[in-house]
This record gives sequence, C-alpha cells and structure tokens, in this order.
Amino acid sequence: MDLLDLAECSPYGPVKKDLLKTAGSNIVLVCLETGQEIPPHPEPYAVVFVVLRGEGVITSGSISHPVQPMHLVSVGKDENRGIRCDQRMVILGIRDDV
Repeated sequence: MDLLDLAECSPYGPVKKDLLKTAGSNIVLVCLETGQEIPPHPEPYAVVFVVLRGEGVITSGSISHPVQPMHLVSVGKDENRGIRCDQRMVILGIRDDV
C-alpha cells in the first residue's frame, strides 16, 4: 500500500486511520495540518512514530524532538507523547500492545 496515497488531512483536527491490527500491535497513519497539535498525554502502550512527510515536534516523555521526513521517535509505555505540526505532517504510528 502507498501510505502517502492513504493520507487524509482535515482542517477540523488530526486524522488517524487504522491500517493494520494484530494481536500485539496496531499500525496507524496520523495526518495533521499546519498548526494542529495533539497535546502531550500518557498512554498505556509503547509507540514508534516515523515521519513520512512534513515538519514539527514530537514529544517523547519530557523531551521534544524536532522532526522531518524519515525521522523516528520512540515513546515508552505510560510516557507522555504529543505532536505539534509546523508543516503538514503524515506520520506512521506503530503501537506495541504487548
């Protein structure tokens, strides 16, 4: 599948598309328009974000990582995670439910 062809952004907020669910993981596509944000918040699972398009900042725990295409950010279970979009972003999220 061409991930960029599946990307859909909305002026009303971030868009998350489930791509693949298995017993131990969930792979999603997250799309944000410039200026949109998912505020830092904890979740009960680990996740790896891979930036496919755009620029912004991804929060992992207490660290804010400036990101651009082909950057990867890992966030541990129960750690804060957040995304601020500075230029329209398409992100692959690989969630570990194990």
